[in-house]
Amino acid sequence: MSSYPFAPQPCDLSERSPRVLVVDEDEGDLRVLRLILEGQGYEVFTCTTYEAGICCLEKIPFDFVVVSQGSQAFEGRRVLGRAIQLDRHRPVLVLTRFLDMACSLEAMQMGALDYLKKPIHPLELLRYVRAHTRREGGQYRVSAA
Repeated sequence: MSSYPFAPQPCDLSERSPRVLVVDEDEGDLRVLRLILEGQGYEVFTCTTYEAGICCLEKIPFDFVVVSQGSQAFEGRRVLGRAIQLDRHRPVLVLTRFLDMACSLEAMQMGALDYLKKPIHPLELLRYVRAHTRREGGQYRVSAA
């Protein structure tokens, strides 16, 4: 029996699991996001600083990125910008505790997939990751749908 009350089905992964980078300065949020994603078979890398997140992006090919906005100063924009610069097709989801219209617009203009309020429901997170990663030429890519 699953440790999650919603018990979604694991992803069908034939060769390797999609790699997900999660960058969040809140270690509690980071643990929760890791548990949700790893519980569904994703290969999850976590970073507690934006600098470490950028370093990981430059060394490892990720299929999906989740980044915290940070404070209302939107420190997560550096990770978002670098992720898009390295691969404009890579989906990046921005999460925040501080809904801010200016930050939301900036994130979307930079290329974010979406800008959502924390805490994100596990099913909603999984819906985004599943909907926006799919096999294409040996790599997971943004869904055209």
